[in-house]
Amino acid sequence: MLITNATLLTLDPENRILEDQALYLENGKIAAIGPEKALQAWYPEAETLDARGQYVMPGNVCAHTHFYGAFARGMAIPGPAPKDFPEILQKLWWPLDKALDPDAIRLSAQIMLADAIRNGTTSLIDHHASPNAIAGSLDVIAEAVHQSGLRAVLCYEVTDRDGPERTRAGIEENVRFIEQISTSAKQQSAISNSPNPPITPSPSVGAGQSPNPKISATFGLHASLTLSDATLDACRNAARTLSDSVEGRGTGFHIHVAEHEADEYDSLEKSGLRVVDRLHKHGLLGPRTILAHCVHVDAAEIALIAETDAWVTHQPRSNMNNGVGVTPVESLLRAGVRVCLGTDGFPHSMWEETRFAYMLQKLHHRDPRRMPGNQLFDMLVGNNPALAGSFFPDAPLGILAEGAHADLIFVDYHPHTPFTPGNLPWHMIFGFHESMVTTTICGGQVLMQDRKLLTLDETAIAAEARELAPKVWERYEKYITKL
Repeated sequence: MLITNATLLTLDPENRILEDQALYLENGKIAAIGPEKALQAWYPEAETLDARGQYVMPGNVCAHTHFYGAFARGMAIPGPAPKDFPEILQKLWWPLDKALDPDAIRLSAQIMLADAIRNGTTSLIDHHASPNAIAGSLDVIAEAVHQSGLRAVLCYEVTDRDGPERTRAGIEENVRFIEQISTSAKQQSAISNSPNPPITPSPSVGAGQSPNPKISATFGLHASLTLSDATLDACRNAARTLSDSVEGRGTGFHIHVAEHEADEYDSLEKSGLRVVDRLHKHGLLGPRTILAHCVHVDAAEIALIAETDAWVTHQPRSNMNNGVGVTPVESLLRAGVRVCLGTDGFPHSMWEETRFAYMLQKLHHRDPRRMPGNQLFDMLVGNNPALAGSFFPDAPLGILAEGAHADLIFVDYHPHTPFTPGNLPWHMIFGFHESMVTTTICGGQVLMQDRKLLTLDETAIAAEARELAPKVWERYEKYITKL
């Protein structure tokens, strides 16, 4: 496919803005970039997609989300409002995740994936929980991801809060799915390197089926406060058996860390160690581990995160909504920690998340100089694609360059002040809005064109969800009354 009549935002180190350009996409990647007339001459038979002068740029990446929370929208929590985050977990999230069955899991994922497409987010790292429907739950989500055409990294959150049987089931679901993804990656490599590859290989994701190169996996854990030492060791040992999985790059972990002070107090009571130190003691930190939130980490924990090269994700909208505090983003960055931005289940509007991150630090410190826009820009367009790209290493993510993944969005933005590589971060923070995204492409597949979704039927999904939601809410109320 040849994309013509485009102004390119390359988001490479030079932040180039290139006018009157074209891109040629082939096999899910950007095969050529150049002047429109030249590329039209080189690829005269290519299908053409006219960008109509819009900005074409890499799709956004969400570094931490929860698809399963879709049915929380509009749901009333019985009784007095939760007074703190531990009560939010007990009164909202833990009863809700128990209420999920395979149909609810599927619809939750489809709702969130449609939202991502519409908001121009092409890669997502999800963290799933469904204690009464664990086995095969990641396959249900993977099938929804495959249907959507997006790129996603999946895991199941292991926890002790639902008893030892479900703890073991959570570990087994992670192991099973990671092994399945590893096998799929090897199959995909064999297909790609075959002298006679199939013309249209099926990208299905079930066990024993052909691979989907846009789905990857990691090992999920809930949080230190719901995990015993024995379970932490069991997860580490299970991951070690997968050391050659996921294209030989080893298995990392995806876990909530110090989102509320209760996590730190619980860790100190259990082990005499703060959360990050405890995870390090059990061998869970490393360059493929994602630590979500890190709101209440101290200086020594920050140093340990930097030393082990783990990733941190910041979710300002969620932190504000839950009243848990403010992540020390600037201190983490200053220590050399790679900090990314996620949504924690909020709409996948990454520019909006960036604006909240920009303003929250200024308000919290009562200093408008804090958290400058260029630092947040580097997090969103640098760190986020780097994290997601570590799970899809066959091509770069997050830049417009020959050989990069063809994950693109068209943005109908009309700046009324000079728009330059130097001030692009502030145009993105103050000017860009998700409503300006008109077309979303992932791996060369057009998922939305002129604001019309092509892979998911939003109307049908919403109608089915409205029919199912009362049943989910009814089960939720049964579980909350048992607390």
